[in-house]
Amino acid sequence: MRILIVEDEKGLAAELKQFLENNEYNCDIAFTGNEASELLAVNPYDFVLLDIGLPDYNGLDLIKEAKEYNSEAYFIVITARGELEDKIKGFDLGADDYLPKPFSLLELNSRIQAITRRKFGHKDSVINFGDFDLDTTKRHLKYKDRGIDLTKKEYKLLSYLVLNKNRVLDRLQLTEHIWGEFFEDDYDSNYIDVHIKNIRKKLSKYDKTEWIKTIRGIGYKFEF
Repeated sequence: MRILIVEDEKGLAAELKQFLENNEYNCDIAFTGNEASELLAVNPYDFVLLDIGLPDYNGLDLIKEAKEYNSEAYFIVITARGELEDKIKGFDLGADDYLPKPFSLLELNSRIQAITRRKFGHKDSVINFGDFDLDTTKRHLKYKDRGIDLTKKEYKLLSYLVLNKNRVLDRLQLTEHIWGEFFEDDYDSNYIDVHIKNIRKKLSKYDKTEWIKTIRGIGYKFEF
């Protein structure tokens, strides 16, 4: 998952970035509304953590603007301002949650996971396909009661495909949303394909179902 942190308090922004990256998220930081606007215009994000008390921007206005570029991004407003009017306006503009300062980093992570499950139509942190259980909280995969060894990149790729079940994802989307960066030299490489091959091989040891479909010339789709 790729997250944009929009926060003018540099110490807090750095703390959020370190915590989220330790939890396997990819993060960018914008200290001003203008910086955030530029990043949102060119990069796809899964989440935007937004302080509405920015020095150069009304953060609530940024939600409306950002929806034009990142229509699928989820917004969590993080701010010291707790007025009911701000909350209502934020939700009306498309915010998914509202977290007043100070807040627990563990609570933030919990809310991100809850929103992710809700948006993708999953009620629980454990997603089942066949006899496989993918635990999005503990970040591991099991077949019945047997754990399956996945590398960090394999897990991130598989979980993103599973969360986006029945949706075609191209290689660029997978690269940007999972690893957070896209290098033009890698576009025609088999970087993503190698990881898909390894995941398929590990799944097929237990179940011969073709869970990951290749969409020729585009990318991949996870079906269940």
